[in-house]
Order: sequence, then C-alpha cells, then structure tokens
Amino acid sequence: MAATNQGVNIQQPTMPIFNGENYGLLEFEDENTFPISRLVGFSEKWNMMNQANLTNAQKEALKETKKKDAKALFFIQQAISESLFPRIMRVATAKEAWEVLQEEFQGNSKVRSIKLQSLRRDFENLKMNESESLKDYYSKINEIVNQMALYGEVVTDKKVVEKILISLTDKYDAMVSIIE
Repeated sequence: MAATNQGVNIQQPTMPIFNGENYGLLEFEDENTFPISRLVGFSEKWNMMNQANLTNAQKEALKETKKKDAKALFFIQQAISESLFPRIMRVATAKEAWEVLQEEFQGNSKVRSIKLQSLRRDFENLKMNESESLKDYYSKINEIVNQMALYGEVVTDKKVVEKILISLTDKYDAMVSIIE
C-alpha cells in the first residue's frame, strides 16, 4: 500500500509468504532478510525461567521477553500461507511454531543428516561436462553449497575453489596451471 505525503511516495515493505517450498530460506539470516529464527529463541528463555523467585527486574525482563516471543510468533504467523497456518494455529510460543514448521519441512535430525550426506556426495562427485560452460558449472556447485549451508554445513570458499579447479575439463588445464 503506497501513501503519498507531499509528493513523496512511501511504500510499506511486504514480507515474503512461505508456502511450503524452500523452508531453508526462512532460516537464512542476513541483513536483507528478517531473522525469524533469532526471535524464536526468546520463547525458550522465558519458558525455562522459574517465575516464583524472581526479582522485580527479572519479572520486568521476563515481561519484555514474553512480548518479544509474541512478536516473533506474530511474524511467523504472518509469514506463512493460509494453507499452512492451521499447522501452527494452536501453538502458544514462537519456538513451538518454529519446531512444527522445521519438523514438517526439513524433517527430524536424522532426515536432515541424510539429506546433508546426500548433498556432500553430490558435491564430491560433481564433474564438469565437456559441453558445459564454466558459468553453468559454477552455478551447479554454488547451488549444492547453498543447500548444504541451509542444513548447517558451511563449505569454505577455499574448498569450493579447490573443487572447481580439480573438476574442470581438460580444456581449462592451462588456466588451472596459471591459477595454481
């Protein structure tokens, strides 16, 4: 929705809606995306606190943490499509909502481990085809590396460069020698 104020066009940013595809992008945090997963940690903190023996300062901090949890839950609810909303409709905290979505779209830890192992194998076995351009080959490697990052394994730039140099076709041997 755009509003005009003295000739200045102000547009409210819209949050992308998660529809069940590319769950890992919800977890990916950088300065350009909303870090929902960072907010989820707040619910864990206040659930673990024993409220009986709290000082006034601790009670105030707990109240603030509960507000942050409610805000995180609100953002999660706003960031998913209507068809997915019933899955988290009855949860009380952002952490619970996050766990429901994570379990459904990324699987439990065993499933994630198997997917990561499969991605590692794909990365190690990838070779450049004779008819493939360097740009296309790099895109394939980059896609696998990004998927691995979504499952928690960071591949260093050094390892990516080594993989590319080792797996290029013979027509790039001269270039590889120069780079090495």
